[in-house]
Amino acid sequence: MAKRKANFLQRLMAREFHRHPFAVPVVTLIFLSFGTMFASVILGGQTIGANDSHVVQLSLDGKRQIVPTRAIDVNDFLVRAKVNLNDGDIVEPSRDTPIDNDNFRINVYRARPVTIFDGDKRVQALSAATTPRSVAAQVGIQVYPEDDLKQEVSSNVLKDQVIGEKIVIDRATPANLNLYGTQATIRTRSKTVGDLLKEKNIKLGSGDSVQPDAKTPLTPNLSVFVTRTGTQIVTSEVAIPVDTQTVEDPSLSFGTTAIRQQGSAGKKLVTYQLDLQNGKETGRHIIQEVITVPPVTQIIARGKAIYISPDHSSLMAAAGISSGDYPYVDYIVSHESGWCPTKLQGNPGACPGYAPAYIPNGYGYGMCQSTPGSKMASAGADWQTNPVTQLRWCSGYASRYGGWAGSYQHWVAYHNW
Repeated sequence: MAKRKANFLQRLMAREFHRHPFAVPVVTLIFLSFGTMFASVILGGQTIGANDSHVVQLSLDGKRQIVPTRAIDVNDFLVRAKVNLNDGDIVEPSRDTPIDNDNFRINVYRARPVTIFDGDKRVQALSAATTPRSVAAQVGIQVYPEDDLKQEVSSNVLKDQVIGEKIVIDRATPANLNLYGTQATIRTRSKTVGDLLKEKNIKLGSGDSVQPDAKTPLTPNLSVFVTRTGTQIVTSEVAIPVDTQTVEDPSLSFGTTAIRQQGSAGKKLVTYQLDLQNGKETGRHIIQEVITVPPVTQIIARGKAIYISPDHSSLMAAAGISSGDYPYVDYIVSHESGWCPTKLQGNPGACPGYAPAYIPNGYGYGMCQSTPGSKMASAGADWQTNPVTQLRWCSGYASRYGGWAGSYQHWVAYHNW
């Protein structure tokens, strides 16, 4: 009975194949499609759309490589690409930087041998840092703002026994300054007490005295007292903000940064002479401002490399956007919607080929994530699907920040606009 049933099914399938020759391939394709979905969902597979993939330009060991990836950030990329990092190596931008556009640049700088001369001490280390202070910080040597660091290539290999770079630390002299009763530890390159007063711009007024004498040589931890008689004074410590120096770097992607030298705030003592009437303060004026700890400049490399796809350039040109604003527009739109005109806030994944049936008022929508999306109707009736119409509206919106450049600065600072 079972054999007759099997023969019957075979004859039936053969007859149906002759009547409908495309039926079997179609059924097979459908079956395989469902099988793939089943394996992806049930067996833990992952289906990733094209918009989740980016191209990374990796600079490693002096060579630049083009690597397609689905990594979400720099650290994820390094793990996937099996890039081994050694002590002293530096990665730019930082490992937590998201990879959110094509031609994203990642630079791996290999550590090089450096010998640090710190007085009688000699430290050999590996570092990829670019400034002497950064090298010292990376290998754990504390330096102060007043210390002088020189980075050079050894001119006498036999004497220095150094192959490669050397850093010489010339330490400033520590001293104790008592300014009108307020104590501060300082470091100086002055040779005498008088030189210290000039270096710190301390001007002795009427009734002021200094101990020890101005001609006294400065020795480590010497205490210097500046006093005033006959008036009432107060001194307070004030922070000096970190100064920032930004350098443009074409080896980094636009919108990314890397800290080349860590900065630090300084300190200063501000002394006031009080104006008194009947024992009560009626005013005060500054008589001294002494920098006790100079600030250290923070050096930041800002990415300059720009890649904008021809498709994006065409859309921006059609919307009347100036070519000088293309990098700012591309950065904001890439982060807001991934250049998807039908993207509804909170909906991850591929870009839908059609507008949603309902767009809630409280949700961002479109290229620039207008909230609500209906505001874009002022730019055209086709605002739900036309990227050019949406970009025209976005340009008007950018004017609240003074234009696209200001919008970009706001977005980088607050991650929204």
